[in-house]
Amino acid sequence: MLRVAAVVPAFDAEATVGDVVRELRAQAVFGEGVFVVDDGSTDHTAERARAAGARVVAHPRNRGKGAALRTGMRTAWEAGFEAAVTVDADGQHPADEAARLATFAESDALVLGIRDLVGAGAPRANQISNRISNYFLSLFSGRALADTQCGLRRYPLPAALRLGGEDDGYAFEAEIILRAIAARIPLVEAPTRVLYPPEDQRVTHFDSVRDPARIIRRVVRLLVLTRGMRRAAPSVPIERAARASMPPTESSGATDAPPGP
Repeated sequence: MLRVAAVVPAFDAEATVGDVVRELRAQAVFGEGVFVVDDGSTDHTAERARAAGARVVAHPRNRGKGAALRTGMRTAWEAGFEAAVTVDADGQHPADEAARLATFAESDALVLGIRDLVGAGAPRANQISNRISNYFLSLFSGRALADTQCGLRRYPLPAALRLGGEDDGYAFEAEIILRAIAARIPLVEAPTRVLYPPEDQRVTHFDSVRDPARIIRRVVRLLVLTRGMRRAAPSVPIERAARASMPPTESSGATDAPPGP
């Protein structure tokens, strides 16, 4: 059976990270394999995560989501896990959805969560920025991509670390998609349920204007390094889970590649 960890990048998330950890640990597929990367928080994020039962790795200063994801994935790989499901610390990603992605499709695939942002009540700015990112990444990669910003994913380890993703911020998640396509790693899209709290309760570090622009800049630079990506892209069709089987949408530090196996 595939050993899958849950990796939670967290920055100043003391209000939510404890519940996120407890709910993930209640899923049999994760159990003791819940890792929280405290990305230089100034509050009690690490303490709350540790008290809830997570294995905590801390960055001494804030480095960004991409750096936190790399640290978490490498730590999980070194602990003997073969894949990692990444989950945001704000409670947006239900634990049962993370568990579903853990064993979704073939074990060597990069599984991307696909959100219904309109149905989930996501802020309009987030919906627009996601459409922009989807358009450009689909254009540059030569294949249709439905959601390039969702943080709920399953990464195959250590293949994902070998891709050499370099961006320390939110662009890491877009960069990894393009690198995976170029490396012929199978890409699977799985419609997933997400939760957005009321506007006055939302806490996010994502800037819906500045961060998408950074993502596009990173992608353009990456294309220079991966010329011929369209020719190299695998012919493996993107697999989509049947939406009819989905539950109703609810509104509301290491960067080096690991050693060979």
